[in-house]
Amino acid sequence: AEIYFPELCESNNDPRADLKFIDGIKWVKDAEPNSVDIIIVDSTDPVGPAEGLFSKDFYHDCFNCLSEHGMVVQQSESPLYHMKLIGEMRDAMSSAGFEHLQTLFFPQCLYPSGWWSATIAGKASLAKFRELDSANKRFDTTYYNVDIHKAALAQPEFFKKAFALK
Repeated sequence: AEIYFPELCESNNDPRADLKFIDGIKWVKDAEPNSVDIIIVDSTDPVGPAEGLFSKDFYHDCFNCLSEHGMVVQQSESPLYHMKLIGEMRDAMSSAGFEHLQTLFFPQCLYPSGWWSATIAGKASLAKFRELDSANKRFDTTYYNVDIHKAALAQPEFFKKAFALK
């Protein structure tokens, strides 16, 4: 990726991040309790080798290794085509101990429907984000800004009804 997509890899050597290209299921199972702040899972679809990354057991292991305010963020497919999967994923996250869930929506023109999602499961409230820090970021972005962040938090009516969200 660094050769063909260097702009996607500019922060790979940031000392604040520890990128792992290993078996994520085994890694979270073996991780020390309360040792991780955030887990980001950008896996393939939940079939075959990636199926375990969408299971209650995996989320339970994530919960155990996350710090007090830790969260796991995982791609959760298209809300137009995969509501059943999103529901199963949210149920598994809740069953694993996560009390705070938020599904974010964003355009992804190369994927089916052009509209994709990521679901966050947090140990602590996800109601606020660092708006001031986002507005005063010290780095350039092509897409992200405070308004985009707020828009991603908006829930369409069919989604609210499906999960009885207020």
